[in-house]
Amino acid sequence: MALHATKEKGLGDVVMLILALESSAKPASVAVYRTVEGFDTFTAKERPVPLPDGGKLLGQYFQNNGFSHSRTLLAMAQSLMSNLDIKPSDIDLIAVAHGPGSFTGVRIGVSAAKGLAWGLDIPVCGVSTLEAMAYQTPEPSPIICPVMDARRGQVYNALFEWRDNSLIRLCDDRAISLEDLALDLQRYSDMPYRLVGDGIAVASDYLMCRGNCSTDTHDKRPADTQENRPADTIVSHDQ
Repeated sequence: MALHATKEKGLGDVVMLILALESSAKPASVAVYRTVEGFDTFTAKERPVPLPDGGKLLGQYFQNNGFSHSRTLLAMAQSLMSNLDIKPSDIDLIAVAHGPGSFTGVRIGVSAAKGLAWGLDIPVCGVSTLEAMAYQTPEPSPIICPVMDARRGQVYNALFEWRDNSLIRLCDDRAISLEDLALDLQRYSDMPYRLVGDGIAVASDYLMCRGNCSTDTHDKRPADTQENRPADTIVSHDQ
C-alpha cells in the first residue's frame, strides 16, 4: 500500500492512489487520483480529513466511440496506468460509478472493479453517478440538478446544493418523468438551478416548452473536451 506517515507535531499523512471507473452511460472514463489525508496519530479514533491541496488528478482517459465497455474499460485502465508508470499493486482503492444509468454499463463497471479489488486485495467503493456529476459543479452554485436521459420521457436525477463547503443531497437518486421533475423543481422557485449531464437537451427543452423558465447555457471547458459533453445550463424561474 502506498503509505507514509510522520509523527511530527502529532500529525500523520496518508497518501492513497485511487483508480476510478465510470461506465454507467454511453461514454467510458478512467482516472487515477492521488489523495493525501491528515490524521492525529495520537488519537487514532479520529476520522482522517483531507489536507488542503493534498489531492491531485494524475491522469484521466475518456472514450465515447460506441464500443462496448466490456471491450474498452479495462484496456483504458491498463493504458492509463502504464502511461503514468503506475503498477496495479500501487493502487490502494478502486472507486466505481454504481449508477443510476445503463444496466449493462453499470454491471460491467462494477464487475471490473470487484475483480480488480479482489485480485489486489484492496477495498472498492461505489459512487453515485449523479453525485459525482454534482461534485463537478462550481462552488458556490445554485440548486444542482444532474439529469441523465433514461428515455421514454424520463431522466435519472437527484438534487444537491452546496452548504458551508459541503455538498448536500436533497433527494435520493431516482428515475423521474420530466413532468414530475418540473413540478418538483417548483419547490425551489425562489432560486435558479443548474442542469448537468447528458440529459440537458431533453430536460431543458421540456422546461422551456412549459413556459415557466428561462435558461442561460455556459460551457467554459477547453474546446477539445466539449464534444459529446453537454454544457451546464443555468435555469431561472420566470416570475
